[in-house]
Amino acid sequence: MLPMSRRSVGRGTVVVITGASAGVGRAVARAVGARGASVALIARGIDGLEGARADVESRGGRALPLVVDVANAGAVEEAAARIEAELGSIDVWVNNAMASVFSPVHEMAAEEYQRVTEVTYLGAVYGTLSWLRRMRERDQGVIVQVGSALAYRSIPLQSAYCAAKQAMRGFTESLRTELIHERSRVRVTMVHLPALNTPQFGWVRSRLPRKAQPVPPIFQPEVAAQAIVWAMEHAPRELHVGASTDAAILTQKIAPGLMDEYLARSAWDAQMHDGPEDPDRDDNLWRPLSGDRGAHGSFDQRARDRSPQLWLATHPAVFRGAAIALGVAAGIWSARRGRAQTRRIAFP
Repeated sequence: MLPMSRRSVGRGTVVVITGASAGVGRAVARAVGARGASVALIARGIDGLEGARADVESRGGRALPLVVDVANAGAVEEAAARIEAELGSIDVWVNNAMASVFSPVHEMAAEEYQRVTEVTYLGAVYGTLSWLRRMRERDQGVIVQVGSALAYRSIPLQSAYCAAKQAMRGFTESLRTELIHERSRVRVTMVHLPALNTPQFGWVRSRLPRKAQPVPPIFQPEVAAQAIVWAMEHAPRELHVGASTDAAILTQKIAPGLMDEYLARSAWDAQMHDGPEDPDRDDNLWRPLSGDRGAHGSFDQRARDRSPQLWLATHPAVFRGAAIALGVAAGIWSARRGRAQTRRIAFP
């Protein structure tokens, strides 16, 4: 059998998605369900899980919803065993579950850092460990770590989440080198996402004076789902989504101090929009909220449903061809210009 990175996700493929009840996880569940895959849906909220099950099954896929808190390593392993017993051998595992708190560092509590770390970082570690126990023996499979531009460049007011995503990236890089050392056909890929229109901004714990929003430009979760499904099939080392993600990562590498100054001035107001936050509203840090929140947040009118940068990143042959064509055109133009200048010099 060919490694998963050369196979299409479709009927017969078993995909596990954590954080599957809403947002990016929900959009990914819909996308792979439409391809006929068998989808294990992992989240804490039963209402959202049942909605995700209906989405997958209505699109032709098979769904197995599992109420699991990914911060519990034992529960994650039990879920993996049940998935293989009911759906078959796992081909793809997507670590997408997350928790966050919008707050200045000096107002954060130690237990809040612990909880965000346990869900966003350690939840990915526990999922990876359960997946590895099975994939290394079969010498095939793909794990997709859902990262963020914030895995490279932290911003104010999201210190716990930024730290967890950067820890995930460090963990993933270590694992990748170990698999290369073993000459394993098991693949690890990381997809770094931009700001997205998901429900999280209405349910995460927040101490901001105004309602939280994703830092523009904002993309629809289906853009992220498109990238994640492509990563399942091609397993690149990393895949960046959105020109804003590329710009943040590149600028951080070139001028981190400049980014510090820029974000200190701009990133506070950019994370808030009109309307005061309700300090007494419920949040999902410790327990799921009732109701099915779906994939989209409240920013549909401002969110983009496509990314030209992602199209180029996932069509590298076209990109290389365009680069070659531009290089040839530049060479021809330069040669013609040189000849014209020579004629002017020879015949003043």
